[in-house]
Amino acid sequence: MASLARNVSALFILDPIAVKYLVPCLLMLSWLSSAGPIHQAEAVTIGGIQQWIQISGADDQAPVLLFIHGGPGNSVMSYADRFTTQLKQHFIVVLWDQRLSGKTATLNKFTPVSVGLLVQDTQEVVRYLSTRFNQHKIYVMGHSWGGYLALRLAIEKPQWLKACLVISPMIHQEESEKLTLSIMKQQAIAQNDQISLDELNRVRIPFEDAEQLYIHRKGLSKLMNTTPPTRSRVQKWADPWLSVFNEATQTNFLEVAPRLECPTYFLIGRNDYQTYFKLTENYYQKADCPEKKLYWFEQSAHNPHLTETPKFEQTVIDIKNLN
Repeated sequence: MASLARNVSALFILDPIAVKYLVPCLLMLSWLSSAGPIHQAEAVTIGGIQQWIQISGADDQAPVLLFIHGGPGNSVMSYADRFTTQLKQHFIVVLWDQRLSGKTATLNKFTPVSVGLLVQDTQEVVRYLSTRFNQHKIYVMGHSWGGYLALRLAIEKPQWLKACLVISPMIHQEESEKLTLSIMKQQAIAQNDQISLDELNRVRIPFEDAEQLYIHRKGLSKLMNTTPPTRSRVQKWADPWLSVFNEATQTNFLEVAPRLECPTYFLIGRNDYQTYFKLTENYYQKADCPEKKLYWFEQSAHNPHLTETPKFEQTVIDIKNLN
């Protein structure tokens, strides 16, 4: 920097006009020389507790992209490299383990959670990242339950967002569960599968217990040709999360957010019955946004970021170039 100052002084003495045009260039070169990769993982205080984040990118001056995982409770840190490798060349990619999820769960004693608390945590994480990286607006991208949190953020704090990206989002999940339950019953009737039909007839929406959720998700896996969860896994998940999930399923974004004040992009699997693709398509068509676009993933169900990863990453990079 001392050498830069001497060069600028010499230019000023010799040619003031040169200073007018060259100094900004020299300062830009100085700024570029300070940029570099960033790879950090740490606990930060969010919502009064320690919450774990992981930050990775080839350029620490790139736009921030916060990925909000689904579930609730399903950390992606152990496998996120599968769908973020190319994104890290264009963004500072931030992963966050929410309350009772991943490493955040190991850092804290168990306490009950609520939708409102997780919405507030999401806002705090965004403000933390904006301040840390000196970016007035950042990108957020949420999957499934994370899409719910991203849309809540877009409703309440659109001025904080460069854009909101939602992958297989919960648009009106109670209606989604009812519609897919009806489809599964019709399929069981068509296949003369009385055992499955009897099971499905025991399910109530909202789910009353883990067993009803297990029956529904087992049938859903058959419908989408994916691996079904085990009964024990569903029970373990339901203990802390079912009441929170049921609360969130009541939200109908078409009613509460007919307009979003930030650019919003929808990434949907053509075979997604878990967050029923027709509900997302309907919301996309009716929502009023300053900029919006829907991207179909024809070979995918609920996880297009995992099943069509190259297309997914390129889509997100293309969205960045739109903004």
